[in-house]
Amino acid sequence: MAAAPEPGPPLFELAGVSLRLGDHTVLDHIDLTVAGRGITVVVGPSGAGKSMLLRLLNRLEVPSEGEIRFRGRPLDTLDPLALRRQVGMVFQRPAPFPGTVRDNLAVADPDPKGGDDDYLAALRSADLGPDFLDRSADELSGGESQRMCLARTLVTNPSALLMDEPTAALDRDARLRLERTARILADAGRPLVWVTHDLDQAERLADETVVLVAGRVAEGGTRERFLAGEVRE
Repeated sequence: MAAAPEPGPPLFELAGVSLRLGDHTVLDHIDLTVAGRGITVVVGPSGAGKSMLLRLLNRLEVPSEGEIRFRGRPLDTLDPLALRRQVGMVFQRPAPFPGTVRDNLAVADPDPKGGDDDYLAALRSADLGPDFLDRSADELSGGESQRMCLARTLVTNPSALLMDEPTAALDRDARLRLERTARILADAGRPLVWVTHDLDQAERLADETVVLVAGRVAEGGTRERFLAGEVRE
C-alpha cells in the first residue's frame, strides 16, 4: 500500500446521504469523509453502489436525502457544469469521439489559452507523447484510448479526478501503466477517488480505502470479511 497522504481539508464530506431509484435503495445513509490528498479507493461487491457513489460526487446523480460538500461547499449550491470542470470523471470504458486526438481534446476545451501547449501538457500528464496529438482516435489501443480520455479530462485542469473502474477493459500492462499515471497525478497534488472491484489493485493504489456493501459503508467485521475475500460479488 502507498504511504498515507498528508493531512489536509477534506475533498468531499457526505452526511446521511441516500440514493433511491424508484423503489430500490442504492445507497443508504452514507456518512463519509474523502481525503483531500492521495488516492481514495472505493471497493465492494457488484451492486454495492460504488459507481453511483462516484456519480453523486459530480452531480451526475442527486441524493434523495443528505448533504454532500466539496471542499466545504454544499454540492447543491454549485453550478453542475462548473463543478464537473473541477471534478473530472473517467469512466469504465473509453469513449473516444470521431476524429483525431486533438479533436477529442477540443471537445473539452475548444479554445485553450495556451493553444496546443495546453493539449500537449494534458497528453504528457496522461502518459502520452506529443506524436499522439494528430493520431486518429479510432486507431488507438484500449490503453491508449483510455489515457486519451484521461487527457481529455485533464485539459480543463480539474482539481480532483473520479475514476470509475477505468482499467476494467484493459490488459495487465495497460492497467498497470494507468495505475502508475494515477499515482503520479495524486503525488503531484491532484486527489483521486478510484472505484474498483479488484482487491489487488486497491492494495497497490489506496492511500485510503472505503468498502461499500449493500449500499452502506462497511465497518468492523463486514469490512474485514470483504477485504479477506469472504464477502463475494
